[in-house]
Amino acid sequence: MIYVNHPSEKTERLSFYLATEEYLAKHYPEEEYFFMWQVKPTVIFGRNQLIENEVNLDFVRQNNIEFYRRKSGGGCVFADPNNVMLSFITPTFNKDFVFDTYLEHVVSLLKSLGLNAVFSGRNDILIDGRKVSGNAFYRVNNRSVVHGTMMIDTDVATMVRAITPDNEKLVSKGIDSVRSRVTNIKDHIDITVEDFRAYFKENLCKSQITLSEEDVKGIRAIEASYLDEDFIYGKNPNYTVMKKGKTNAGMIEATLELKNNIVKRINLMGDYFLIEDADEFMDLFKGVAFTKSAFQAVLDQIEIQDYIYNLQADEFLDILF
Repeated sequence: MIYVNHPSEKTERLSFYLATEEYLAKHYPEEEYFFMWQVKPTVIFGRNQLIENEVNLDFVRQNNIEFYRRKSGGGCVFADPNNVMLSFITPTFNKDFVFDTYLEHVVSLLKSLGLNAVFSGRNDILIDGRKVSGNAFYRVNNRSVVHGTMMIDTDVATMVRAITPDNEKLVSKGIDSVRSRVTNIKDHIDITVEDFRAYFKENLCKSQITLSEEDVKGIRAIEASYLDEDFIYGKNPNYTVMKKGKTNAGMIEATLELKNNIVKRINLMGDYFLIEDADEFMDLFKGVAFTKSAFQAVLDQIEIQDYIYNLQADEFLDILF
């Protein structure tokens, strides 16, 4: 197995590393390649998942957590600088053989560190019965790619909040529940992220290469496909979001029909008093991204109290976001 070094040690966006996998599979000789990487806090969801069902978009945006769709299937995962991401590219095309063989290599190395590790289920690695790594598989041309997480000292509370619907009771229960089912390497042995990476690189790979600047240009070109909003949000069906809250103007309940996070229709119910035509007000938000900044931009152009008596713009935004 050949270890792949990037020419720069700068931490890139997750999309860059996904594009690296694809670039190696498309342009490098038919060998087995492996590399490790880290990102700032990021949510990664599967090819066929509906983003709104998997990601707490309000939380991740408020906390500068990035989110990306990958081209492999599987579930939603969270990564931060204390999580090491593993990428394996091979010319072997048999999914079960690739998955099992590669993950058994990883399990063997974890055992050599003194950890009670096993490969379990479709794609998990467990330590003492608790999940430490989740992995996904997909094919690029005639190659196979396996990529996954390895939790060294990941922030579990942030992870749960990022991938749990915005409901404090669910979040609180979720943190306790997830903590009972997952584990960090640091919970079992005293090892740094740097030492872990060095150990895996030395014991899993027999040689190494460094990508050229030309390679990086090719990777950037592929990365653009991961940054395309149509890919990130996917070919989602329309879906409905409901928000409700008490304001100085009265109770307001907003129902929004969205597609790819763009407002297709909005309806307001409640015991508030209208000043102007409600349809005219709601039409202002059609075609607008369902984000606080986009709605704020619309409200900056009008006086909301010209439409709804005694309603403040910040109250309206607080209900929605």
